[in-house]
Amino acid sequence: MDMNAFTNHSKAWQFVEDFEYSREPDGVREVRALAQLNELPQSSAAQGNLLNMLVRMLHADSVIVVGTGALVETAQLVEGLENHGKITVVDSSADGIRVIREFIADLADRSQTTMRAVNADAGTFLQRLNPDDYDLIVVSGEPANYAGTFRQAASLLHRGGAIVFTDALALDNADSSGGLTNAADRSPKAVALRELIEAVQEDDQFVSSLTPTGTGLLIAVKR
Repeated sequence: MDMNAFTNHSKAWQFVEDFEYSREPDGVREVRALAQLNELPQSSAAQGNLLNMLVRMLHADSVIVVGTGALVETAQLVEGLENHGKITVVDSSADGIRVIREFIADLADRSQTTMRAVNADAGTFLQRLNPDDYDLIVVSGEPANYAGTFRQAASLLHRGGAIVFTDALALDNADSSGGLTNAADRSPKAVALRELIEAVQEDDQFVSSLTPTGTGLLIAVKR
């Protein structure tokens, strides 16, 4: 691939991002403002819209979000559910869970989607949930969220259910030095994502795809 191709890929990424951002629902834009006010991460607009589409494609009714202040992801999933279903948000951080609960309280009078927020370590909490009961799991945030959630995914998801790992290229973290695109990046998240991608690929219970959407999405569907 020559330099012109790399330049075109970069322009294409920006075009898609700008396009998706321009048509984000008002509710998602409000959540972006809330995230900015509280200095929480904001995910890619293209990534958010793809999560919204996955909810619809899977006809999802029961969703788990594991993250660190995953406001934008949660808002897009709510949009995709269209006033039905349930979302459980698991966040081990004090600031993240506080703002998630603020978002849920504000949404209570405007949406029929059932939502709850749990301040807990994902690897510990997810073991308590009913097996074979979930359509979609979305994972973001701290490195520990990824492997801990994947260990429970085969039990929690029904056949055809999916788990989606955001920032799969480990680009969206403060200590990133190129993420998975740089073999020398040994930051905790880059190391965790390399191990995760290998683990997902080797697990016969799932079929997976790594996409460049946003800062990378790893999507795995339970066989």
